[in-house]
Amino acid sequence: GGISMYKLKVTVERIDGYCNQPMLVGDSFVVEGGKIKIPNGKHICMWALQSMMPVFPLLQRAESKKGDWTAKARQTFVCPDPKGLVQYRIERIGEIDNA
Repeated sequence: GGISMYKLKVTVERIDGYCNQPMLVGDSFVVEGGKIKIPNGKHICMWALQSMMPVFPLLQRAESKKGDWTAKARQTFVCPDPKGLVQYRIERIGEIDNA
């Protein structure tokens, strides 16, 4: 038995400021292992992406202890741009095959 690994879906949940990229409510991408899958014709802001990337491996792995914050199947992340205030939902969408 290896470690369970999860796919993550990252979705723009709301925007409380002005995003000049622009990210739009409902925009999403999937993180599967070391791959980021962005739908055709869409994009992701590199500033938001680089800020949330350290969280991905933590949420991709099964929690190590009961009560560990990584046990939550859904997390919220806010873009670091104080003018944008783009809020992302990061959620587990299933296990990665052959992890």
